[in-house]
Amino acid sequence: MKKDTTEPQFNVITLDVPIIRGNTTITEVTVNKPNTGALRGAKLQALLDTDVDALIRVLPRITTPNLTVPEISNLDPADIYALSQALAIFFLPNSVKSDYLKA
Repeated sequence: MKKDTTEPQFNVITLDVPIIRGNTTITEVTVNKPNTGALRGAKLQALLDTDVDALIRVLPRITTPNLTVPEISNLDPADIYALSQALAIFFLPNSVKSDYLKA
């Protein structure tokens, strides 16, 4: 019997400091599981190390609503860290991920 290996394809982050975009206030951002194309031009280790330049390159491709580079550049440090951790969880193998999520 095959194990169910279904995993979430996104993580929702509530921002500490909302983003104001015109008349819209963004309070939650969904980080979607990236495919290889969304990671192009970035080093995986840089993303895992919470390298801001790497995050600025990748996050506009995988967030809903799609955050812009200026919006990401102006994020509160706690919010960029939360988004980076939401992304990093996708890089863990399933065998490690289940232990990590239980901790």
